[in-house]
Parts: sequence; C-alpha cells; structure tokens
Amino acid sequence: MAGDTKKRGLGRGLDALFQDARNEETSFAPKIKRADEMIADTLAQQSSVGAPRKVSIDKLKPGKFQPRRHFDDAAIESLAESIAVHGVLQPLFVRSLAGGMYEIIAGERRWRAAQKAQVHELPVIVHDLSDNDALEIALIENLQREDLTALEEAEGYQRLMDEFRHTQDVLAHRLGKSRSHVTNMLRLLKLPHKVKQYMQEGLLSAGHARTLVGSDNAEKLADAIVKRGLSVRQAEKLVKKASAGKAAGKKPVSRNFVPRDVDVLALEEKMSTLLGMRVMLESAGSAAGTLRIEYKSLEQLDDVLARLSRPAIKY
Repeated sequence: MAGDTKKRGLGRGLDALFQDARNEETSFAPKIKRADEMIADTLAQQSSVGAPRKVSIDKLKPGKFQPRRHFDDAAIESLAESIAVHGVLQPLFVRSLAGGMYEIIAGERRWRAAQKAQVHELPVIVHDLSDNDALEIALIENLQREDLTALEEAEGYQRLMDEFRHTQDVLAHRLGKSRSHVTNMLRLLKLPHKVKQYMQEGLLSAGHARTLVGSDNAEKLADAIVKRGLSVRQAEKLVKKASAGKAAGKKPVSRNFVPRDVDVLALEEKMSTLLGMRVMLESAGSAAGTLRIEYKSLEQLDDVLARLSRPAIKY
C-alpha cells in the first residue's frame, strides 16, 4: 500500500529522473522539498524529456559541476569489464551544448569505463536544464553514492549551501541526512591542507580526521597517526594526550634560552647529594654566576650555616 511506503531522502537515486514525483508527507518545514521531489519536479517541467537515444561517445564531455575529484582506477576497470560484456544498462543523464555536444550531468563513471571498454555509443537521456538545476542535480546524485570520499562529500555540502543559500537544517532535510552528520562533515573542511591530502590518498579515514578538527598541531598529529598506523581510537587518545599537555601549560621558553651545560648539571647533582639540599648554579656571564641553595626547614638552614662557619682546614 502507498501509505506503508517507507519515506526516503535520496534512496531512489536516478530512478527519480524516470518516475513521476510522489507526494510525501513530512513533518519538517512543509514548504521545503526533498531532493528527490525537486529532481522529479524539475524534470517533469521539461518538454524535451523522451526515450533514451544513442550518442557517439566523443560527443560527450564531463560535467563542470561534477563534485567527484578522484576516480578509482580499479573500480573503473571493473565497470569497464562489465560494460564490455553487458553494455551500458543505465542511460547517462545529459544536457545539450553548442556544436552538437552534450554535457554529462550524471554518469561520468560509466562514460570513463565505456572508453576503456572501447564502446563507441552510449544511451543518454537529454534534458534542457539551467546551470542551477544542473548543479544541484549533479551534486545530489553524487552525494547519495557511498564511494565519494569524505572530503568530496563535505565539499558537495558546502557547494550546495553556497550556491543555493541552504542552511544546514534545510540541506540535511533535502538529502535525507541528520543535521549532526552534515555538521560533522562540514567541519572536515577546516582541516589543514596536508591532513586533507592524507584523506584523499586514503591514509586517513574520516574518523581519524574528525579527531584532528580544532587541534593546533593537526599536521604533526596526522603525521604520527599515519606513520604509526594508529586506529581511530588510538588517534583519539593521542589527540587527547596532546591537548592535555597543552592545557597543563608549560612556561613559554625564552627566545634567549641556552641549553644548560652537562658539566654544570653534573656539578649541581653532586653538590645536592653532599648537602642533602637542592643546589642550583646560574651563570651570569663567562665567569660570574649565582649559587642557590634551597632549604626546606630551619634545621637545614642551621646545618648550612654551621658548615660555612667551620674554620678552613690547612694542609
């Protein structure tokens, strides 16, 4: 029964491009449409919607709104092998360009794999879309896929917010995500470039990266996590330890600080042992300096004074 249909955000994927929009009840801001409703409504208004047609592969070009920056070579190769056997089963979603060219809105992975499989024509469905519609559909269609990297997903969220002035609440609703998920993903964009590079290379997961958000030493901590191959839980402990050390607060080191001579340190230790009290030697120049003796009780002070008052032994 229609009333028992489970509500979904972007669960239908590109099926929304080929089906009539369904009225869905929502308790969140009735005036705000979900992404799949927006796609269906947009396409329902296009008079040029028709059956898939065959287009020469060299007439297709990647979409300028593609959020994906990394295409996994192994995945493309696997898809190419499937296409070589079964062909392209799902049409690409494109829009017309000048000179008989077509821009890919959804389906660039199929286009790349088809080239490897040496397929010369691809099935496409052509829609006459504005830049805004093309951007939002391309972003939303890609954001529902699990193989986007965390950074690509975060950048897609940010782009939707920038281009369409969506708040995080509205964006989460339209994508069928939780508000906290959107917030946490967007925080990844604040990480230093080096940490983001580790993520793009697959050396750090989104879980690792989230532990580094807000850390002053994010790059150094990321280096340690990668070098030592730490798990997310181990990374959390490392970051907490680093934060605790900073909070404990060590006194800032003077710019004129000079490492103490090991002979002086050895002499301090020897004198401290002989007197039973802490002894410090502070240099004030090449020859001058200060001798400090710390006492913890009047008895210790009396003992020091008594030693200093003894007559010198003549040999």
